[in-house]
Amino acid sequence: MHDLVAPLRSTATVRERCKNILRAVEEGRSRHFTLNRAQLDEVSRRIEHVTRQNYPDLRIPYHSRWRHFETGGVDRKAELDAHLAGRHHVAQARARIDLTLVSVLLDAGAGPQWRYAEAESGQTFSRSEGLGVASFRAFMQGQFSSDAGDPYRVDAAAMRRIDAATLAQMFQVRSDNPLVGLDGRVALLQRLGQTMRAQPEVFGADGRPGGLFDTLTLPGPTDNSPVRLAAPRVLQALLDHLSPIWLTGSELQGMPLGDCWPHPLAGGTGLTAGWVPFHKLSQWLTYSLLEPFEWAGITLTDIDGLTGLPEYRNGGLLIDARVIVPKDPTFATRTYTAADEAIVEWRALTVALIDELAPLVRDRLNKSADEMPLARILEGGTWAAGREIAKSLREGGSPPLKIESDGTVF
Repeated sequence: MHDLVAPLRSTATVRERCKNILRAVEEGRSRHFTLNRAQLDEVSRRIEHVTRQNYPDLRIPYHSRWRHFETGGVDRKAELDAHLAGRHHVAQARARIDLTLVSVLLDAGAGPQWRYAEAESGQTFSRSEGLGVASFRAFMQGQFSSDAGDPYRVDAAAMRRIDAATLAQMFQVRSDNPLVGLDGRVALLQRLGQTMRAQPEVFGADGRPGGLFDTLTLPGPTDNSPVRLAAPRVLQALLDHLSPIWLTGSELQGMPLGDCWPHPLAGGTGLTAGWVPFHKLSQWLTYSLLEPFEWAGITLTDIDGLTGLPEYRNGGLLIDARVIVPKDPTFATRTYTAADEAIVEWRALTVALIDELAPLVRDRLNKSADEMPLARILEGGTWAAGREIAKSLREGGSPPLKIESDGTVF
């Protein structure tokens, strides 16, 4: 059964199916969108501008959850590192992976009203930054650990006992501070606990996300050469071992597929034909795990094997910049689900067009693909440009489309 869905867990398939849909839209076979390629150069200029604005020295880090831990000018990594000082580098890596994974799983859209007031800095944050800071603070307080002697970890027992009241308290949810998808997040963490507990050979006896470090890197080479790890291998491990947590409703012969959806223009062959895999949160998690592996001395390869992330900001940029043009004049006023054909198509176009934008942005910044992998273009970058153009067009900077979220896809 695993072999049946294996093609849908490959970023090569993500790219292939998204390009098939792009080609079909170009040929006028779409019911939902047309393309205005003439705008791509203007979009690359916009991305260059915001990249130079955010990173004047062009020393751009990866697009990662760790950027949200820096929000408000607070070096929260240094705070964590101080508590991990003295531990073996593998133990430190496990703790950072624990934090990264639980924080990314809690990163689905927060909604426009929610805010998090951080007592430690006296600052208030919203959206992804607020979710990042809230999850960091909960981690530092030991809320995700069942071991009172080691608060700086995430384990299966703690995940399985999380309930809506506990998570609401962590995230300061009240009637006047609602968080979208609270119950979905709780269910996701509970399934994470169950899934890790069921795989001690991967996540250890305590069921910790940090067990992925051992699974992917140990034992290392015997000749003291650097341990090399391909970024898509990290994604593969996440999809192989954590797929049971993604209950999106997408299934193939009873096997849950996660963030993978049917589309009539997707193409392909065999049983997986017609399906478009995205694995947005799993890829976002993979990007966010790159640094914890590097900090532990692992050499990462094939970072561009991952794809662009098809979500509100990257895909919103392409709609707002009139590269992707909806045929339906009421498109922006309707509310969709992740399974709707128009949303699958928009996301596929986003992945394919970000691949086309990447070399244009590199040319403008005079950077090679090695110097400026997609992980840096997204950070520099496409996500920030999407947020900027949204702010210029709409009060509050909301995205140009509405999608119902249960907290497990976007």
